[in-house]
Amino acid sequence: MEMTYTEVDGYFYPGLTLPDAEEHRPLGKYGLLWKTYLKRHRPMMYDRLLLVGKLDVHLRKIDALAAEQVDRIIADLAAKEGVDEQLKAADQLRWVGLMNSFKAAAEEQVLREIVYG
Repeated sequence: MEMTYTEVDGYFYPGLTLPDAEEHRPLGKYGLLWKTYLKRHRPMMYDRLLLVGKLDVHLRKIDALAAEQVDRIIADLAAKEGVDEQLKAADQLRWVGLMNSFKAAAEEQVLREIVYG
């Protein structure tokens, strides 16, 4: 890879560009948590990913993996406990309470295993 320079008023500026991002959507909750964790506890890994231009791809991968796992765990817990659309129609408050507890349990597990593990 050859470096190109542009002269402006007698100064030479390198022609540096950021790699094209695959997606331009903002990071989700788990990607942002992982980024903060990398900055604080693994700064060399963070810097290396940033310098080679793979930080965004890595963060999006972690974010997608964590979100998929949370959804899967919630679905598994709901199926195991018999929480379905019939319960939702019959007793909405109970359904919401159970689903919130399933989500909290799933997020706790994902944060422990993926984000901070």
